[in-house]
Amino acid sequence: MRATAPVGRYRKRIVKGPIVKTLLWLGAPLVVVQLIQVSYNVADAFWLSMYSDVALAIPRQAWPPFLFFNAISMALSSANLALISQYVGARDFEGASEAASKFFTASTVAGLALGGAYFTLRPLIFGGLIKVPGEIYKQVMSYAGVMSAVAALSYVVTAYSTILQGLGDTRRPALINALCLLFNIALDPLLIFGVGPLPRLGVLGAAVTDLMGNALNAVALALAIERAFPDLRVRLTRSMDSGWILANLRIGLPILALVLSNSTAKMLQLRLVNTFGVAAATAYSLGFVAMDLSDAALRGLARAAAIIVGQSLGAGLYGRAREAALKASALIFTATLAGASTLYAFRSLLISIFVEDPAIHAEAMKLLGVLLWSLPFFGIMLTAMFVGRGSGHTLPPTLIGIARLWGFWVGLGYLLALQLGYGSTGVWTAMALGNIATGLISLAWLRYGGWARPVIRPRKPLPTALHEHSSPRATTPPSHVKAADA
Repeated sequence: MRATAPVGRYRKRIVKGPIVKTLLWLGAPLVVVQLIQVSYNVADAFWLSMYSDVALAIPRQAWPPFLFFNAISMALSSANLALISQYVGARDFEGASEAASKFFTASTVAGLALGGAYFTLRPLIFGGLIKVPGEIYKQVMSYAGVMSAVAALSYVVTAYSTILQGLGDTRRPALINALCLLFNIALDPLLIFGVGPLPRLGVLGAAVTDLMGNALNAVALALAIERAFPDLRVRLTRSMDSGWILANLRIGLPILALVLSNSTAKMLQLRLVNTFGVAAATAYSLGFVAMDLSDAALRGLARAAAIIVGQSLGAGLYGRAREAALKASALIFTATLAGASTLYAFRSLLISIFVEDPAIHAEAMKLLGVLLWSLPFFGIMLTAMFVGRGSGHTLPPTLIGIARLWGFWVGLGYLLALQLGYGSTGVWTAMALGNIATGLISLAWLRYGGWARPVIRPRKPLPTALHEHSSPRATTPPSHVKAADA
């Protein structure tokens, strides 16, 4: 390689800077993007509600299957965020470069295959499994057809974004994503309503907007990596060695199982919601828009924690990794609680912006009244998910996530809603209880779990070992791992 320094340009700040300040520094661009994403979701819901009261239910019907076919992307992203960030932490920049190319290749191939599968299986999914209400079935099918192409492109976008984030560069992908989302926000109403020479596509216009935004995102991220990190050399490759494959299986399989399990559970939950009619389905969709507003900072800060954890473990700073995880969970809990409290106070006004139907309004009020207070606990659980990805120890948070959806959202939801006769209120209550219970379990895992150890084997061990001890479980690295000089 011509020069390796640029690949590790952010390493010192991440592994040695003040933790909260570094969390905010890494997380701020991601939070901004998340806020823009939420703004787009809200704007999209608003324009769809202007088109039709029930139109905003359509994207939510297509979302769980989208997640199902996007599961391999999430698994690959989780595994390679851990690998790339830990290679950078250990100053093995050649290892980071090779992992990035293998990740990009696997993502591209998987995206093409699974996007095609989503398109082909739509009738089975929406007609048989989810049982979409008849009033919106045709629109859901058309919307999902375009989203299958979005799914294929999203594999490439996720790969490029994860590579940059693994290097510690959250700003470039954040800026690019933000600009693409702003493009989507501007284009959305034009395609939904057919302004000027543009066709009136209705709900389909929202999906076409997503497709165009993802295409721009992929091209811009590719150019950003090429220009900012030319020594990284992210290319399609046939070199898929057993070490990389096994590492991806070990780290990624729990995430794959989680996403497949969760998306299937959400499809079954959606089927349950749909049994109460299109009003409940629309309220369910509107509830998720509101929840996005309350936890807008959550995912950006959680991903920042994953980057700090990964590079700290690669550098041998095991105590720092655990401290970062706990401080991130506290910060996210507080921010989400503030958002949920604000939204609770104005929930009726918010709902009235989107719907006029009194039945939908009443159902949405009921959902938000039950669910909002559980979101801070969901924030802790999501932090644990990202800490698992940054550390490479993904199995415990995966099991927690599966318990949340299958044990509570589906199992308890069906029991309360159908067997005990609580109807849709039973569905919303089960969701809230699942968030609270698994949030508390996740907090215990972050504090006491044995995740604070690296998963990589640096090929170029550094001369100085640094260890920061926070607990007996975090003090001793595996015998094959050399601690890196900070």
